[in-house]
Amino acid sequence: MARGNRREPIFHDDDDRRFFLHTLAQACEVTGWRVHAWVLMGNHYHLFLQTPESNLVAGMSWLQNTLTRRYNVRHRKWGRLFGDRYKAVVVEGDDRYHYQTLMDYIHLNPVRARMIQPKARQSVLDYPWSSLAGGYALTPARRAPWLAADCGLKAFGLADTTTGRRQMIERLDRRATSEEMKNCGVPPQAAEVDARASHLRRGWYWGSQAFGEAMRRLAGAAIKKGAPKSRIYQSDTHVKAHGQQQAEAWLEQGLRAAGINSAELADLKGSHPGKLLLADLLWRRTIVSQTWLAEHLAMKSAANVSQHLRRFDRNKALRQAPRLLRDFLNQPRLDT
Repeated sequence: MARGNRREPIFHDDDDRRFFLHTLAQACEVTGWRVHAWVLMGNHYHLFLQTPESNLVAGMSWLQNTLTRRYNVRHRKWGRLFGDRYKAVVVEGDDRYHYQTLMDYIHLNPVRARMIQPKARQSVLDYPWSSLAGGYALTPARRAPWLAADCGLKAFGLADTTTGRRQMIERLDRRATSEEMKNCGVPPQAAEVDARASHLRRGWYWGSQAFGEAMRRLAGAAIKKGAPKSRIYQSDTHVKAHGQQQAEAWLEQGLRAAGINSAELADLKGSHPGKLLLADLLWRRTIVSQTWLAEHLAMKSAANVSQHLRRFDRNKALRQAPRLLRDFLNQPRLDT
């Protein structure tokens, strides 16, 4: 969750919200994230993220910096958009109770904020800026590919059918009608619970106490050794690496396909099609910075990279590029 600086609005109109979702889609592409739920409020947002790679910090930095730049350009402002560091709670996602309660907590935000009035026969589906109206209520073909709606429906024992999607909305509407508005969707907290556990307003983990202890031990081990990727990550054929190591591998392959050796890079203009195509690939598909791109592609500065990418015509560059580079870039899946 992240809130606007000084609790000021971060969304002024629906175009701001569309800009956010467009940027979130790009963030998912460059990080490999899957989003299980989201809601956009007036001065904050909530995301339920699955991060197959250990790139939450880098990905959130990319997301919030990009959102800030775009917001400032659109509204002719400068400075910070968000307040303090985003709040992150690690979730025991394999546990059905904790998964379900977090989903409901996020989706019932508009009810708690009185943006939906259940007593006036309004439905949670009437709020357009959450993953309910923007995803779960839609057919699979109309959903964003980064929304893990299949997992969300399955967690509630629902099929991804017209009936299953309707049942999900109806269940939330019943909660909205039966619960006190200010606490609607807020899970109860036992008196004897571990004080470090979150109740989704405070605390750093949402799960059982055993899960919290396991996360504490894992964090300690990671600090000492550096955390390896999990077996789940290694076995998932749909997941790709998006960090610096992947960027270096793709850059090496791309330069080889373009017939460019590293010694020649400095002699090539920033507008060289091979440089532009590789800069575009790495900017879209990994989380390396434009400063990193400028250094590794000999493109003067991050501002120079940004300027070239804004003017970039991919079709024109492809026509000018050698066939081996075009073949490399047009692979259905780019692997190390």
